Amino acid sequence: MRIGFIGLGNVGGKLAGTLLRNGHSLVVRDLQAPLMQSFAQRGAATAASPREMAQQVDLIITCLPSPAASAAVVEGADGFLQCWRAGQIWLEMSTTDHAEVLRLGALIDARGGLVMDCPVSGGCHRAATGNISIFAGGERATFERVLPLLTTMGRRILHTGPLGSASRLKVVTNYLCTLHLAALAEALTVCKVAGLDMNTAYEAIRISSGNSFVHETESQVILNGSRDINFTMELVVKDMGLFDQLAHEHAVPLELSPLVLRIFKDGQQRYGAREFSPNIIRRLEDACDVKVLGEGFPAQITDQEPEERGYEVLARRGEPGA
Repeated sequence: MRIGFIGLGNVGGKLAGTLLRNGHSLVVRDLQAPLMQSFAQRGAATAASPREMAQQVDLIITCLPSPAASAAVVEGADGFLQCWRAGQIWLEMSTTDHAEVLRLGALIDARGGLVMDCPVSGGCHRAATGNISIFAGGERATFERVLPLLTTMGRRILHTGPLGSASRLKVVTNYLCTLHLAALAEALTVCKVAGLDMNTAYEAIRISSGNSFVHETESQVILNGSRDINFTMELVVKDMGLFDQLAHEHAVPLELSPLVLRIFKDGQQRYGAREFSPNIIRRLEDACDVKVLGEGFPAQITDQEPEERGYEVLARRGEPGA
């Protein structure tokens, strides 16, 4: 199977790199020519447009920063829909609006194609090692067909149900990540102004009921001072907006989410859309005239687990009536 990959950014580039590292035939496309060139130097082919790519491959993966970007590569003037063939597969791995996945998926379906939304979760460091988690929404038969490919790119693969379900679950998990990041910014700042040792505070949280994946990763780059998690405030605002939209569609009266969204919109206005999201703590550092730093923490997170073939995760089901 020849694979096309569109979007070689922080996450997409690592997923595409995992495919290439594991021997898959790859054609790549990105608006940034140096990114394509780096893949060409490692043996990948390149395409001048999504349309040209569709003529060369059996399956296309997209990993893009916005619903608008995905729409452009699918149905734009040089989009791959222009020459889509029956039986070709599209895997949308962007964090995106589920309604757009359904809309674009219907266009692919009308041409005899197969579609799944397959957003990832777990951070760029796990995308780099093929150990990231992948949600996959779509027909079960399509899922089973692409599962060997998904288990190359990721460690834990969850079939979430019909097309669009994966994208909805992804914005839910990103909301929870953002919520805890905002809470950690407050917790770590309080520790600092209270005179607590920050290395000890980190360990206290890590071994306690207050621990989380976000603490074990993002708190480290906060305490290093780099705040570099390869994720920006602009992307947080986009994802939080998608979560709020999902909740509003179902008339859920949210309280925490609008507050956290306002916090990150304020951070984006103060420090720029491209500022790393963990630097949301700077709002509190500025207010308290402190720097929340520790000693010996890494500037970036690396995955310490060895790369292994992934596997399907099955949702827990109880006995009827239990």
